[in-house]
Amino acid sequence: MAAEFYPDADETAAPSLDLEKSGSNVLKTKVYDEKHESHSGHGHPDHDFRAEERDDIPAAVDPPHVAVGDYPDGGLKAWLVVLGGTCLTFSTFGVVNAWGSFQAYYEDVLLAGTPSSTISWIGSIQDSLVFLPGLVFGRLLDIGYFRITFVIASSVLVMCTFLVAECTQYWHFMLCQGFAIGLCSGVLFGPTMSIIGHWFKKRRSAALGIVAIGSAVGGLVIPITFSRLVDEVGFKWTMRILGFILLLTLGTANLTLRRRLPPIKAHGGLFNFAQFKNPAFTFYTIAGFVIFLGLYTMMVYIQASAPSQGVDHRLVPYLVALVNAGSAVGRLGAGMLGDRYGIMNVMIPSTIFVAVFTYMWPFIHDTGPIAAITLLYGAATGAFVALLAGPMMAMGPTEDVGRRSGMCFTIMSLGALAGTPISGAIQDATGSYKPAGVYAGTVVLVGMVCLAVSRWFILGGSFRGLV
Repeated sequence: MAAEFYPDADETAAPSLDLEKSGSNVLKTKVYDEKHESHSGHGHPDHDFRAEERDDIPAAVDPPHVAVGDYPDGGLKAWLVVLGGTCLTFSTFGVVNAWGSFQAYYEDVLLAGTPSSTISWIGSIQDSLVFLPGLVFGRLLDIGYFRITFVIASSVLVMCTFLVAECTQYWHFMLCQGFAIGLCSGVLFGPTMSIIGHWFKKRRSAALGIVAIGSAVGGLVIPITFSRLVDEVGFKWTMRILGFILLLTLGTANLTLRRRLPPIKAHGGLFNFAQFKNPAFTFYTIAGFVIFLGLYTMMVYIQASAPSQGVDHRLVPYLVALVNAGSAVGRLGAGMLGDRYGIMNVMIPSTIFVAVFTYMWPFIHDTGPIAAITLLYGAATGAFVALLAGPMMAMGPTEDVGRRSGMCFTIMSLGALAGTPISGAIQDATGSYKPAGVYAGTVVLVGMVCLAVSRWFILGGSFRGLV
């Protein structure tokens, strides 16, 4: 069975979910069932479809002034947007993915004596704020305010990176590295992922996968840079060097990222509550929230737990970088597999692997097994995160993608906010990472079930299909 999941997919595969605008200002959902498939002399399949229509998803937007169906799906401008998106994710999620190195250094040096769960709130707030502003700034993207907010947030993020060098107390780091850098990252990240949806349809998964590689590369480069430089030039100059790196990457993003579709007049406010009448969207949002409660537990604490697990002390500073090396492979592979086999068909098994490796992490010992599971965990998390924005783009009109993805990201941010502090509190209370690993693996599995339910609704009550 073949299927296409995007709202404006052509009707050449089945079963598919096609969302289109009707005269009564509702999105008309058509689920196509494949009756038979044969190949013509030119090698293209001929299909006979039976369509069932539902008028149950209210529209959020007026018809756009230009057709959204003519996606470039390539060309210089489109690939420059991908380049800018890759630089952007390097500068935002790449910094978030490097938090484990900062966590370990703060525990041992700058904030020695502070409980690990307390320190983890800095990284947790930073992580959650990458998603939280999406509700506001995704909406601003839709109505035409992108460039000015992007330039301001980029400038403030670079400035705050330099300011972290001057921090000496816990509340300094919380304010500057947690809130300020996290908030600026969120202002930049949400609209960028939506803009990718303006330029790509058939190659959307591949484009998202390439963009997501930036965060893995950032999560690889930043921990290694930090670990190597902090002993040679000190913490202050290490942060200043990182600031100059971000100045370069964010400057590139500002020069290359641009929207394709014109601003729209969208009905309603920041929330389009009618979107939650779509059970697939509702369960997908719940799945993201629950998965983020446990997704990053291993990444954040692997470096802190490694010495007690018999890992060679020379490898310990590079474990977070090793996670992100695996993540880079997972993100690129997921982008290619998502276009071929379906986004959610790749996300669900990836999530299962995340849960399995998170369960295993605190129970294994020695350098070799820890290094292997770190790489595998990184590949699985990378595959999940790379495709995260894809399904929400497809659950409604492209013109309203900023608000829709903003709603989803904002709710997911609450899971990211609470997840690692909960794991840290469990570790502090028990004195072991084993209960924390069990907790994190379990919530990821629960989220995977919600993800499977969302997929089931998309396929109209079937488990077979390409989505």
